[in-house]
Amino acid sequence: MKSKRCFLGFLINFLLTGVVETQPAQESLKPQRVHFQSRNFHNILHWQPGKVLTGNRNIYFVQYKIYGQRQWTNKEDCWGIQELFCDLTNETLDIQEPYYGRVRAAAAEIHSTWSMTPRFIPWLETKIDPPVLNITQVGRYLLVSLRAPNLPYRDQKGRNLSMENYYELVYRVFIINNSLEKEQKVYEGAHRVVEIEALTPRSSYCIMAEIYQPMLDRRSQRSEERCVEIL
Repeated sequence: MKSKRCFLGFLINFLLTGVVETQPAQESLKPQRVHFQSRNFHNILHWQPGKVLTGNRNIYFVQYKIYGQRQWTNKEDCWGIQELFCDLTNETLDIQEPYYGRVRAAAAEIHSTWSMTPRFIPWLETKIDPPVLNITQVGRYLLVSLRAPNLPYRDQKGRNLSMENYYELVYRVFIINNSLEKEQKVYEGAHRVVEIEALTPRSSYCIMAEIYQPMLDRRSQRSEERCVEIL
């Protein structure tokens, strides 16, 4: 009878110890800093490994859903991957809907609990790239053509969609007279072709531009400088 009690006590202790050891392992594997990064509506889920690193043996599983849905959907291309990111652009096409993503990790037959993103609304959170510049010199003035970034998808007729389809955009154009090392804003408005006049002969100028979104009070980074020599 005594031996049965000893065995029963050993068994209970073994099971409890196993549960206690598994739970910390699950928490240690749990992905950290799960969040969306969005640029021009390319919506990428990112995360960091758990607190305990297990080399490259961790694999990750990704799910997503729209706010209000009960069921999560597996992202098949990101099911059992080793990367620390997952492209959810095609799963978040309705840019004004709020989305969630979540990730769990597995290693050595232990699965972590899920780590979930904050609520993500692409229209509010995507960052916009600077405009693309095309500069044409006509005598002593410059024609600057501006183009907003394209979206990662097309309309029903197969045409590229621009950020202008979804936002009111204001273009700001800046010019630097290299001999004076002086910057000046020469245009702010919605036109995509800007004429810059009154340029000094035998001088070099550099042009930059940025996009401002009034509704969000947000601006893009500036474009790279495009430099020309006025003859």
